[in-house]
Amino acid sequence: MTVPDKETRKANRLIYEKSPYLLQHAYNPVNWYAWSPEAFQKAQKEDKPIFLSIGYS
Repeated sequence: MTVPDKETRKANRLIYEKSPYLLQHAYNPVNWYAWSPEAFQKAQKEDKPIFLSIGYS
């Protein structure tokens, strides 16, 4: 299986963050949100829990 390079993969919303840790995950195929009111509003609206990653780098 060939993995596309960053030029051909779609970035998620973390591409706009300043944190080097968050930017590492900007090309993950996950709909990540940074810690923000937007994330909490979406979770509340959709009645979904927050999955919190505290990092592992």
